[in-house]
Amino acid sequence: MSYNFAPATADELTQIMAIEHSGFSNAEAASTDSMAQRIAVISDTFIVAHTATGAVAGYIVGPASKERYITDDLFETTTPNQPNAPYQTVLSLAVAPNHQGQGIAGALLTELAKVAKAQNRQAITLTCLKKLVPFYEAHGYQNEGVAASDHAGETWYNLVLAL
Repeated sequence: MSYNFAPATADELTQIMAIEHSGFSNAEAASTDSMAQRIAVISDTFIVAHTATGAVAGYIVGPASKERYITDDLFETTTPNQPNAPYQTVLSLAVAPNHQGQGIAGALLTELAKVAKAQNRQAITLTCLKKLVPFYEAHGYQNEGVAASDHAGETWYNLVLAL
């Protein structure tokens, strides 16, 4: 199946939230209000993978940041991407269950890297659970250890991809 990539739109919020809740626990998942704010404020770094019929198959989103590592406040409040911020963050990367195993998550990482490079970012930074570290390492990310984050009461790892 082929996919195309485009910025998220407000009319896709319901599909995006269904995917968010399929990929994250209730404590980890973004709220509908937070996700709507991300679509409105940082659409240039909120990329959706669409099927040939236009359905949302997956997405990746995060704001630009001046900090190398994600801080928990980024999950609560979205501010516009700053042109001089050196880091592109990833707050959510999720793929609909019926589209998993087709390389969409990796393709979304590649698409975000293209946007980040075009915006002159130095690196992409994210946090993930231990079980996902090998996935990100396979896509070129370096594990820089346990994150300071206590989001959802989980242990998170800082991963960074130099651009």
